[in-house]
Amino acid sequence: MLHTTPSGEPCGLVSNIQKYTIHDGPGIRTEVFFTGCPLRCLWCSNPETIAPYRRLGVYPDKCISLEKCGYCLSACPHGENSPLEFDGGGVLKAAPPSERCAGCTRCADECPSRALKLWGEQTTVPELMKIIAEDRNFYRRTGGGVTLSGGEVTLQWEFASMLLEACHKASINTCVESALHCAPEHMEAVYEHTDLVIADIKHMDTKKHREYTGAGNERILENLRRTVQLGMKLVIRTPVVFGFNGDDENIRRTAEFIRDELGGRIIQYQLLPYRKMGTEKYDSLGIPYPMGDYSPPERADWEARLLRLQDMLSDEYGLPAVAGSSKKLDIGG
Repeated sequence: MLHTTPSGEPCGLVSNIQKYTIHDGPGIRTEVFFTGCPLRCLWCSNPETIAPYRRLGVYPDKCISLEKCGYCLSACPHGENSPLEFDGGGVLKAAPPSERCAGCTRCADECPSRALKLWGEQTTVPELMKIIAEDRNFYRRTGGGVTLSGGEVTLQWEFASMLLEACHKASINTCVESALHCAPEHMEAVYEHTDLVIADIKHMDTKKHREYTGAGNERILENLRRTVQLGMKLVIRTPVVFGFNGDDENIRRTAEFIRDELGGRIIQYQLLPYRKMGTEKYDSLGIPYPMGDYSPPERADWEARLLRLQDMLSDEYGLPAVAGSSKKLDIGG
């Protein structure tokens, strides 16, 4: 869906822009996080990017209280019927979004302590390019560029295509990180100005994939096949969550798919360790953390397991497997 400004200019809904990233593509990069995702992965660390609209995050620890401040309530167009919730001491409470919220953001704009944070901002290609161009020298020196992530980039495929085209016109390297759970024509439109694709294979069993992410994997795997057919430079990732998808059987099935159905034509296969991240964002949105009861292995244990899987993938399947995402990517010209 293509959003537009009041004046009719195309714009995208972006939750965050992160500079100087080094893990999502080669070199030093500027990463643009798009809002909206069709999947509901249990281990997602960016819940603010899931809903395809702006979200209000509430951080009670920063709230000054109604007695000492109250600017948020004064700014709310609903007045006493404001969807904002407070505890007995007049301190903001994190709560699920209310249908009464008009999404005007006045409360966040007026909050002096930043106890209210708006996730999701409409922005245009020229506005983003101004930010991206600030670090052009870093891109040139390190072989870096721009990475579009999310959320899911292909939900806003029209705007993403415009932004990627603008990057190419400015001779800036582009990377797209996508779950590829999308219409193939949207994916291919995004690919027209993409230098590198980073995509996940979360589980090879479609029933378990649906259980853990809310959707089956058939469309994802077919889009991966098409990605290779199009000659795209491709990095595959598996977010390894032991007890869910980190068993030998699933990793071997993934390796067989990459070797046999993708012809092994990938730059890297990255095994990413699960880390309990983003819990404060879930709290701010009033959403329970889906993996709250999960206890990951100790660091020394999961590091050893990932290295063993890396060796297995390399030795038995001939894949360029690495544990983590910090290994240098050589994507060529």
